[in-house]
Amino acid sequence: MEPVIIRFSWLDPENAGDLPLPTYHSVQASGMDVAAAVTESVQVAPGEIKMIPTNFAVAIPPGFEIQVRPRSGLAIKHGVTVINSPGTIDADYRGEVKIGLINLGPEPYTIQRGDRVAQLVVGAVQKADLHLVEELDKTVRQGGGFGHTGK
Repeated sequence: MEPVIIRFSWLDPENAGDLPLPTYHSVQASGMDVAAAVTESVQVAPGEIKMIPTNFAVAIPPGFEIQVRPRSGLAIKHGVTVINSPGTIDADYRGEVKIGLINLGPEPYTIQRGDRVAQLVVGAVQKADLHLVEELDKTVRQGGGFGHTGK
């Protein structure tokens, strides 16, 4: 499968020299780790939400999106996760990519410049064409919701 070409731009190139590009850390990784471009340490208290800058913008081709997802280690070890997971960066957005983090853990968490705070996953977007109908097809499940199949 051919990689999708996404144009990337540092917003402040003079202050980006110590920051890595979003990077896949293994051959089969689906997400690119993204680094915090904070200028000083940012503490996120339990229950607090902070927007973390990345100092970059992207141009995603039409028909694609980038999803912003939590890093599992950060979430499991510290309770720090992406508040709107997964966040979506649309193909027509050209502003700074920022990462909305929330601390669901019991202790404050400090983010340093260059810390990997989220992962970015590129995906194809399938548009829907909604058709209004009088009645939907019947299924075995019907309206059964959360937990309806058992334990």
